[in-house]
Amino acid sequence: MDTALSEKHRLVRRSVRRFCERELKPIAKEIDREARFPWEVVEKMGKLGYFGIQVPRALGGADLDSMSYAIIIEEISRDCAGLGLCVTVHNSVAVYPILAFGSEEQKQKWVPPLARGEKIGAFCLTEPNAGSDAAGIESTAILDGDSYVVNANKAFVTNGGVADICLMFVQTNPGGDRKEISVIVTERGTQGFVVGDIEDLCGMRANPVSSIRLYDCRVPVNNLLGDKGQGLKIGLAALDTGRVGIAAQSVGIGQAALDEALRYAKQRRQFGVPIERHQAIQMMIADMATLVDAARLMTYRAATLRDKGKRFSQESAMAKLYASEASCKITDMAVQIHGGYGYSKSYPVERYYRDARVTRIYEGTSEVHRMVIARGLL
Repeated sequence: MDTALSEKHRLVRRSVRRFCERELKPIAKEIDREARFPWEVVEKMGKLGYFGIQVPRALGGADLDSMSYAIIIEEISRDCAGLGLCVTVHNSVAVYPILAFGSEEQKQKWVPPLARGEKIGAFCLTEPNAGSDAAGIESTAILDGDSYVVNANKAFVTNGGVADICLMFVQTNPGGDRKEISVIVTERGTQGFVVGDIEDLCGMRANPVSSIRLYDCRVPVNNLLGDKGQGLKIGLAALDTGRVGIAAQSVGIGQAALDEALRYAKQRRQFGVPIERHQAIQMMIADMATLVDAARLMTYRAATLRDKGKRFSQESAMAKLYASEASCKITDMAVQIHGGYGYSKSYPVERYYRDARVTRIYEGTSEVHRMVIARGLL
């Protein structure tokens, strides 16, 4: 499969790289330390179309393809993985399901402000007793006249602290078929909508991950996304797209770690020569570069298949699995090359190391992805 970048894609990469080096790189260390969501940068990103990457222009988006999406997420994550996480989750599992399953009225209401970055989206599936077992969610939505009364307890919601439009996965037939899950779009400000404390995370600290709880929250029937009981279908379709984004994010983190390792190996001297001259360092750098390239190619393959309208579930699962695990290996080697300095917050590789670790957990753990891949083969 030809995954060579077109001139359009190279232009997208150059444009995003310039923006990130100017706006994100100088503050990345600070916002990680302070666990601060950088609204000042987010507003600029909204004007550039980063929050509506694949949204049609008629709805306020940039109308780009999946390859451009992967490139943008990779480049943002290369400088700030927490903000890369915000952008990929917003685009893939918040905006995309509304575009794919929403009514025309719902699209016109929610998509334009999301695409412009005026409102932030969130995907609310995980609960204290339900994560990999999506059918085990306990949140409920009971029909009462022209409203649903929603009670929910969602955990580890990416963008949760700043989200305005939340896709809530709920049981619409409590006590009946546990697979009758529906998606109800719930907006911040609705009575009974409560945002929990921001999680004090190991990595991705610029993203305000939080719990979101709904207490007898009345939501209009018109906020039901798709058909009743279609929640698992919507969730799986969204996650196929989201996995391409997390794979791209992992590639960005890995590339950043490789760049820093190369820079340090040229500067640091031991035994009278730069450490890049030592074979042990060269072996690690070779492995890191190979892992980055392989992960990027797998990510591009999944994006290319999606752009061609072909099935890509298996390929996106493989890309996410491989890229996330590769990112952890790459950042570990980057820390090792830096020696004691790699364990210090004075150097960015320790941040990359922390950020990489969670990519093997969210949007499907590595173990779940292996199950998905095996089922596809068997």
